[in-house]
Amino acid sequence: MSRRVTSQDVADLAEVSRTTVSFVLNNVNRFSIRPETAEKVRLAAQQLGYYPNASAKALASNQTKNIGLIFTRSPEYIASDSFLPQILSGMLDVVKQHSLSLLVEWVEPGQQLETYLELTRAHHIDGMILMTPRTDDTGIKALEEADIPVVVMGYIPDSTLHSVDVNNLEAAQEAVEHLISLGHRQIACITNAALPFTSAVQRLDGYRRALESAGIPFDPDLVREGDFDIQSGYREMKSLLAAGQEFTAVFVASDNVALGAYSGLSEAGLLIPDDVSVVGFDDIPLASFISPTLTSVAVPGQEIAIESYNLLTRLMRGEIPESRSVTLPTRVIPRQSSREIGRRAKRGTEKKSAKFVNCFNN
Repeated sequence: MSRRVTSQDVADLAEVSRTTVSFVLNNVNRFSIRPETAEKVRLAAQQLGYYPNASAKALASNQTKNIGLIFTRSPEYIASDSFLPQILSGMLDVVKQHSLSLLVEWVEPGQQLETYLELTRAHHIDGMILMTPRTDDTGIKALEEADIPVVVMGYIPDSTLHSVDVNNLEAAQEAVEHLISLGHRQIACITNAALPFTSAVQRLDGYRRALESAGIPFDPDLVREGDFDIQSGYREMKSLLAAGQEFTAVFVASDNVALGAYSGLSEAGLLIPDDVSVVGFDDIPLASFISPTLTSVAVPGQEIAIESYNLLTRLMRGEIPESRSVTLPTRVIPRQSSREIGRRAKRGTEKKSAKFVNCFNN
């Protein structure tokens, strides 16, 4: 078995020190090394077939080449969220292009501070992207004071951290205004998540603002809190129907949650959109293929990931962006699930819908 080539072998052949070999091959520019010396090192390494490993590169450059993507939800919720693949796809794409690695971690409420400090103090990552922040996150202050670049996918009130998001309030307002434009005045709401999540608060505020602008009284009895997943949409729709509240439309602030709401309506014998119009949020790929197709707010998931990465790398280079926040556009995509009051959908669509959504109860 042949002996493994080491950096000392390269140093001996090039007649330089191991430190010089390390600096040249790991592209460390902190010290001035003559071009002819650097060329001798590269030729020696090429001749011997030597390549520095990842650990050596990290030690030499004081960088891990790892970006941390931190979720504030459990793996079960992450696995069931149909919007997250767009975020992950965009993030994996961009880190691969720049020869970086993505370290994915998750943290549950009450464990944020310990997890953030462990990541930053142990230097496992060069920068952190925090997704789906909570207003009660006990670790945010520590991240603001940490000596590591941090970007938030979302929004945290009064925080000094940089962020990338959509205008959840305005997007939700436009979604509900779409329903109001169709003649609906009894409009229920199921949030995308519990209200400690900032996006849930903002989308609920958008719902309220649309009602108030149209002179429609806000009724808290028509509001339920979802929990990111399909099951919560089903559960909260059943709760709305069991309470006997009358509504002709529902704004569900997550397409994933809306899939469960579809099932709850179908089980009650109600047709979409003839009996109840539904508008979702996120525009996941499935929204265009369920029956009836789901009216939704299109959120640019991949672009959010790419902009978050771009902002983070600027911070990692020591740049100071002019603005602490990047806001990306959204738009309402009208489809079959929302209809004008008094106009009935084409027959046959509802039967397909009932057959499809009932599969979520199995």
